[in-house]
Amino acid sequence: MYEIKNFDQLLGLEGFSEKLLKNHFTLYQGYVSNFNKLDETLMGMEKEGKFEGAVFNELNRRLGWEFNGMRLHELYFENMMKDGSTFDSNSKLGKKIEKIYGSYENWKKNFAAVGAMRGIGWVVLYYDKMADRLFNVWINEHDTGHLAGCAPILVMDVFEHAYVTDYEIKKADYIEAFMKVVCWHVASSRFKNL
Repeated sequence: MYEIKNFDQLLGLEGFSEKLLKNHFTLYQGYVSNFNKLDETLMGMEKEGKFEGAVFNELNRRLGWEFNGMRLHELYFENMMKDGSTFDSNSKLGKKIEKIYGSYENWKKNFAAVGAMRGIGWVVLYYDKMADRLFNVWINEHDTGHLAGCAPILVMDVFEHAYVTDYEIKKADYIEAFMKVVCWHVASSRFKNL
């Protein structure tokens, strides 16, 4: 069973109201609970040898959606902090971003542009170890658009629940607020530990 992580340390985050954050935490908790229930049901079916039929098929299709909803929210909350942290161009990640994108500012514009695209989903800065390459990627509905074998370095939620309470439909203002609270030492640690 996966345990719900506590992200109350984010309460008071600049640009994110308590109401928005508490609602978002509740949504995340639902993904953890739903994944655990779904996993338990599937494990029971598998023990009974029930590997066929519409119920088994649909539950397996849903498994990745619930898991990714849980995990992406954890990555998102973990890579934010009060007052953010400074991007370090001398870090391993900083050097890689500047090599791939030319500069931090150019990467940031690219990341924000991906986030500003119409639709709901996520923006993930991925690292592909095989090609030693970074990508800013649009993820739709938690489970569509992930780059197989790539590791998430920085995650931004761009579903409406992440910003509408505070920013209404001004997604660009939310993205700007998010960039101010990015916890770069967490992103750098994710990259360094690959």
